[in-house]
Amino acid sequence: MTNPVHHKRFPRIRATTTLALTGALMLAGPALADASPLAGLGSSGSVTTEPERIEAPRLASVNNFRDIAGTGAGYVGFGGLHVNSGVFYRANALTPDPADLGTLDSLGLTAVYDLRTDQEIAAKPDVLPNGVRYTRIQVLAADPSGDIAGLRSPEEARTYVQDGYRSTVNDATSRSGYRQLLTELADTAGPQVFHCTAGKDRTGWATALLLGIAGVPRETITADYLLSNDYSADTIRATLDQITAAKGPEAAEIYRQLIGVDASYLEASFAEVDANYGSFDRYLVDGLGLSMSTVAKLRVKLLA
Repeated sequence: MTNPVHHKRFPRIRATTTLALTGALMLAGPALADASPLAGLGSSGSVTTEPERIEAPRLASVNNFRDIAGTGAGYVGFGGLHVNSGVFYRANALTPDPADLGTLDSLGLTAVYDLRTDQEIAAKPDVLPNGVRYTRIQVLAADPSGDIAGLRSPEEARTYVQDGYRSTVNDATSRSGYRQLLTELADTAGPQVFHCTAGKDRTGWATALLLGIAGVPRETITADYLLSNDYSADTIRATLDQITAAKGPEAAEIYRQLIGVDASYLEASFAEVDANYGSFDRYLVDGLGLSMSTVAKLRVKLLA
């Protein structure tokens, strides 16, 4: 896998209006629109040059590092606006080799949020560029490995993971942790990155929350979530080969459900949101306890 030294930029020009941006917030209800800090960005119909698109580098030693905005033009959110690149990055454990550490340094990161448990952090501490603020945020009430030794079939493994995703929506520790993460992302200037161990489950839900706040359709959010299987393909394959050699192909197929991602996992979380809160926006406010101004600030960062 190549490791580009510099990220690519994609300049684009579009008509950006205060009316369009404020209208995007109004899709979530008049209260959020009233709380919008978008006012004063320009007169209706004004044409502005959009900031250059930043293509996230591929890191050989942090293989699930990527921009939540997607690649190329970026994902489309409220009002047909593309999600801004170079703002929020997602990753697996940040243990870069020297070359990748230099690449991370070139991104100008201001903050890193580590969603792992104390045990995971002790086993593989982050290695960060100088000057980057590090914050550990607990989003799990228990060890993520749980009772996986007792799983006897791929079906049981998938159900186990789906139950974990449902719990993430309702668990008090998870809701508090994701509230803290989203609030700090909103209030902190500069490019920021959040991560867990594999960069797929805890990090995947955080990314789904941000893209949902930007108004990206759920099918696109799910497609982005599933990219972890591609970005981490070599690691997944090597792990399964080791398990096959040690325990046989049946055990490997069980573990495949745990070390990869499946659309049904993310769908389990969204179904829980819909069932318990009625809408995604109600979950943000009532479930996570986010203020309307925090949601508005995130939308500005993601779309303005």
